[in-house]
Amino acid sequence: VPPCRALELGCGTGTNSVYLAQQGFEVTGLDIAPQALERARSRARAAGVSVRFLEADVLAPPELGEPFAFFFDRGCYHVVRREKPHDYAPAVARLLAVGALGLVLAGNAREPHDPGPPVVTEEQIREELGRCFRILDLHEFRFDPAPGVPERFLGWSCLVRYDG
Repeated sequence: VPPCRALELGCGTGTNSVYLAQQGFEVTGLDIAPQALERARSRARAAGVSVRFLEADVLAPPELGEPFAFFFDRGCYHVVRREKPHDYAPAVARLLAVGALGLVLAGNAREPHDPGPPVVTEEQIREELGRCFRILDLHEFRFDPAPGVPERFLGWSCLVRYDG
């Protein structure tokens, strides 16, 4: 994906948003946790990049200006879908330009772990994201280990396109 206007959903402490900004993307990161957003802002300042971080509910985002050409989600979808499985795709689609691409990473139900990421099945991804997006690629992968969690959890990598 060439640098463009990009949205990170559930950006947390901003690691991925900062990385995208370093690659030339114009990034907006959304999260509901104000403490995480403060760390994200500090991370962006330390890296010398500009990222717009906003406290917002992904399912009811504020007006964000021009539509986005790319979105990235490393774990927001598999959390919000537990209570509102059919609300995520339409909420995200409203923020996108026609032809926008998205990469969604989610926990895989074939190997549930406690503790571990929330999990979703292939069928759930196809049904829930397929409501608004064309699924271009869906495959299994392993998340990188997190600090204090050496295990590499099984996940889904889902590349989608919004066709309007």
